[in-house]
Amino acid sequence: MAGGPKRHLSLIGFSLICLKMVVSAKTAPEIPTIDQAYSKLSNSITVEWVTVPGATGYLLSAEDGETVIETMVANSPGTVTGLKAATLYQITIRSISAAGRSQASPPTQAKTVLAAPILEVRSPSPDSILVRWEAVYMAVGFSVSVMQANGMGRIWKENTTNTSLTFSCLDAGTLYTIKAYAWNANGIPGDDSTCNQRTSPRAPGNLQVSFDSGALKASVSWTLTEGAFNYTVMALSNSSQQSCSTMFSSCSISPLQCGTEYLISVSASNDAGSSRSPSAVTLKTVACAPGRVTIQEDPPGNLSVAWSNVDLGDYYVVFVKSDDGLEVHCNTSLTQCNFLSECGFTYFISVFAYNKAGQSPLSDVFNYTTAPCCPSDINPVLVSSDRVEMVWSPVRGAELYETKAVGGYNVVECSDTAPACTLSALQCDTKYNITVYSFSEVRGSNMSCSSRFVTTAPCSPEIKNISKDAFSTINVHWRATNNDATYTVTARGEKGLYQCSSTGEACAMGDLPCGSVFSVTAVAETQAGKSLPSYSVPLETVPCCPTGLTVTQVTQTVINVSWTFGTVIQTYVTVLESLVGQSKCHTHQNHCLLGCIPCGIDYTVALRAVSATGLTTECAYQSYSSNACCPLGVKLYRLGHNGIRIHWQASRGSANYSTDLYGSKGIFTCAPSAGFSFCDVTEIPCGDVYTVVVSPVAETGLKLTFCPKKIYSVTCSGSTLGMVIYRGKRNAE
Repeated sequence: MAGGPKRHLSLIGFSLICLKMVVSAKTAPEIPTIDQAYSKLSNSITVEWVTVPGATGYLLSAEDGETVIETMVANSPGTVTGLKAATLYQITIRSISAAGRSQASPPTQAKTVLAAPILEVRSPSPDSILVRWEAVYMAVGFSVSVMQANGMGRIWKENTTNTSLTFSCLDAGTLYTIKAYAWNANGIPGDDSTCNQRTSPRAPGNLQVSFDSGALKASVSWTLTEGAFNYTVMALSNSSQQSCSTMFSSCSISPLQCGTEYLISVSASNDAGSSRSPSAVTLKTVACAPGRVTIQEDPPGNLSVAWSNVDLGDYYVVFVKSDDGLEVHCNTSLTQCNFLSECGFTYFISVFAYNKAGQSPLSDVFNYTTAPCCPSDINPVLVSSDRVEMVWSPVRGAELYETKAVGGYNVVECSDTAPACTLSALQCDTKYNITVYSFSEVRGSNMSCSSRFVTTAPCSPEIKNISKDAFSTINVHWRATNNDATYTVTARGEKGLYQCSSTGEACAMGDLPCGSVFSVTAVAETQAGKSLPSYSVPLETVPCCPTGLTVTQVTQTVINVSWTFGTVIQTYVTVLESLVGQSKCHTHQNHCLLGCIPCGIDYTVALRAVSATGLTTECAYQSYSSNACCPLGVKLYRLGHNGIRIHWQASRGSANYSTDLYGSKGIFTCAPSAGFSFCDVTEIPCGDVYTVVVSPVAETGLKLTFCPKKIYSVTCSGSTLGMVIYRGKRNAE
């Protein structure tokens, strides 16, 4: 019972397999039959067969005993690729449909053809091509043919058992097509190889060479040759090699070396090779610029230029150009030239060598600067006690001027780029030997310059003292230290300038104005010039007396003395003297009040002017008389209905008087007759209060106003004659 199910499953599987085989046997396509199999290429075999109905494709197989290569094809014929050359294969074919594939057909044998030779070609000469190849497996011979690539011309064909061939008598610079194949012992040819090869060009002809000496350049031209892609010009010397390449018929080589002989040749080239011109052209370049150039100036004014000899140099030319544009030259076969030179010039010197090719290249331009010229018009424009200013015209070549002054053991120097120099810190009244040397940085100082003598101005005198004699003459004394000098003393002030001169040590000045301050200096003068002024000494003259002295009586006992201001006066002293005593005032103003002066007396007024330093001037005296005293006992009396009499008592001193009555209805004035002490005023309104003043009148006619005032009331009632009622007294206003 246990083995029943297993046996049942096995029967089912066997039945399915049988059923599948039955179905397959009924639907697989027919087996195709190969008609022929052959090889045209060394890596493939082509098969032809009769097509099978219902087949959708075919499977080709090629087997060489080691490998099997299969290929699916759609129809006959079909080709199996990827095979080995010269190898025997067994070929079979199967038909394929949707239901499956057929059995393999009966096998057919086919052999692949020989492999193509691998070519190596080159053109050893313009008219030949050399073809080489390696041996081919199973090959017994080779066939090689050559023809122009454009199909023109003849065909060269050669058979050989060797592995190389040379084709001659070809056209130069022409592209050829080379084809080669091998055959086996049965004479069956194998694959062929094809390649192109151009013959090398012929050498260029008609070679022409021209030389540009300035650019050191050679221009080479030739006739174009057939088939040349490029041309190369070669310039060969013992020490160098230069070249240029072009596709055209000319080329330039630069720069060439000076003083060198070159062989010039041209080669034409293409992808096959090159060919060089059979003969070269000889080219000699210009000589190199002379070296070791030396320049000397010996003696001054003669310039000598020397240099070393150079290869290929036939003769030499030296050009000398000065910085003002003038140029000279010399032509020589030697190695030295001489030229004239001048001071203060820079000369630019060039040396060239010449041959048939032309002028040598420009080497360094040498320059030589001659010593600067010496100034010839040196002039002192200022000579003082401690300075000398020198000027001169600029000279050629001088970049700097060195001025040197020698006076005894004293040496002073200065340097400047300007044509002027100020020599300072010199000694006064001293003779100096002054030389101006011109200097340039390149050549240094020209020590051959001449000198001149200059004497400095005299030393400044020293004023020792100033004195004044009884006649108000000013005497100035100084200390003299110069030789043959004249001394001038100057007193300078606001009121002018005063001078005196002497060759000694003193001089006198008179008539100096009063009230002035002067600055006194002394100057020494010689042929060399004037000294600096001495230190100034102040000088003050006595003050001037003021003008316009005026005496005015202010009150009965006070006098005001006034005057105009003088110059350089600090204070004034006023003194009034009379028989009864003295009054004095000291002030810095232009007026002074003197008190306690009795009225009606004679007195004198004196004025003394005093400067700030204490110098005093006694001014002239003048006599004056004081004014009369104010009257006493002033009273008013009625004269009738409208009249008033003013009465008083005359004081000390004779004087005239004037009376004034001031009321609300007017001012009434009267003057008495000489010698009388009363005055009548008529037609005066009554019923008013009057202020009465009786004043002395000065000799000048001026009415004094300092006398007291009295007030009276004049009524209209009462007696027409009698004393007026006194109301009071008012001080003088």
